[in-house]
Amino acid sequence: MESIKEIYRIGNGPSSSHTMGPRKAAEIFLGKNKSSARYRVTLYGSLAATGRGHLTDRAIYDVFGEDKTEIVWEPGTFLPGHPNALKFEALSGAGKVVNYHIAYSVGGGKIIDDISEDTATRVYDLSTMKDILAWSGKTGKSFWEYVQDTEGSGIYDYLAEVWNVMKEAIKRGLNEEGVLPGPLKLRRKAASYFVKAKNYTGALQEKTLLFSYALAVGEENASGHKIVTAPTCGSCGVLPAVLRRMQESFDFPDQKIYRALATAGIIGNLVKTNASISGARVGCQGEIGTACAMASAAVCQLLGGTPNQIEYAAEMGIEHHLGLTCDPIMGLVQVPCIERNAFAAERAMNTATYSLLSDGTHLVSFDKIVETMRVTGHDLPHIYKETSEGGLAAVYHKD
Repeated sequence: MESIKEIYRIGNGPSSSHTMGPRKAAEIFLGKNKSSARYRVTLYGSLAATGRGHLTDRAIYDVFGEDKTEIVWEPGTFLPGHPNALKFEALSGAGKVVNYHIAYSVGGGKIIDDISEDTATRVYDLSTMKDILAWSGKTGKSFWEYVQDTEGSGIYDYLAEVWNVMKEAIKRGLNEEGVLPGPLKLRRKAASYFVKAKNYTGALQEKTLLFSYALAVGEENASGHKIVTAPTCGSCGVLPAVLRRMQESFDFPDQKIYRALATAGIIGNLVKTNASISGARVGCQGEIGTACAMASAAVCQLLGGTPNQIEYAAEMGIEHHLGLTCDPIMGLVQVPCIERNAFAAERAMNTATYSLLSDGTHLVSFDKIVETMRVTGHDLPHIYKETSEGGLAAVYHKD
C-alpha cells in the first residue's frame, strides 16, 4: 500500500476526483508543454457528466488560462480503466496537435497515466486487514504503530499539518453564513447549528455540535475552500467532526489525535487498495462509507479499543453504507453530500460504541465487507455513480 499521505491530500474543493485531480494533471501537462499556443482538454464519462457542477472547468482554466483553452465534454464516452478520464492536447498556432496525454483521476485527488500500470510507490508490505491483525497479534502493537514503524516518526509532522487544516476548515465553516455557490442557492447550516447547540445540554448538545462540525467542513468544501481529503473531498467532513468532538470531550492531546489519524489512514488505504474510494467507480459507498469506517476506527482507538474492536468498528462503518449511490443534484457536491457527512459522523460514533461493547468478535470481516463493496459498486448501474443521471439527481428535476 501507498503512504497514508495519499489518503490525506490537502487542497481546495469541491471534489478530489473532479477538481483536485484534474488541476494536478493539468499542471503536469503544462509543465511539459509551456510553449504551446493553445490547449484542448477533453473530459470523458463521469468527469464530463458532473464536471461543471464540480468546477472541473474552472480548475483547468486556472492552470492553462481560459483564453487559451478549449474544453470538450464527452459524458457518453468512457475510456478503459476508469470513468474519470481526461485527454490533454497541446496545439500549435495553426491548431495542429503537437503533443497529447491521457490521464485518469481515480479518486482522492490521485492521477494515474495508465491505470493498468500504476507505478505508485508502495511503502506498506501488508495490504489486507487479516495480515495486519496477524502482525498485531505477533507484535502486540496496534494500527498506528504499524504506520509509525513503516513510515517513521516523520509522518506525524504531516499529520499535524492535516489536523491543523481540518481544524481551520471547521473554524471557518462555523463562522461563515449565507448561500453556497451554485444554482441550488443552498443556505449554509453549520453556523446556526453551532449556535443552537449552545442552548442544549447532554446528548442533544453532543449530537448538534457533531453535526455542526461536519456541516462546517462540508460547506467549506462546497465553496471550493481548503480542506483535507478523508478520503475524498465529498466525504471530508466526517473524520474532522468526530476527532474534534473527541478532543473536546476527553481533552485528548494532539499526539493522540495524530495516532487516530494514522489508524484512520490505514483503514482508508485498505479500502483504496482492495476496492475503491471513487464515487465514479463504486458510488458514494466508496466515499462516505470509507470515511465512516475511518472515523469509526479512530474513535474506537481513542476510547481504548483493541485491534479487533477497531477492525469491527471499521467494518460496520462500511457495512451500513453498502449500496449508497452517488447522485448529486446538478453535479454539485452539496445535496445529498453535505448532510451525508453529518449523519456518517454520528454513525461513526455509534459503531465505535457498539464495537466497544463487544469483545471484537463478529461474523463478517473487514476484508469481506470491502470485497462486498467492490462487487456492489461494480454491479451498480453507471447512472448511480457520479453522473447525476439517476436517483435523487434525476427525480429532483421532475415536474
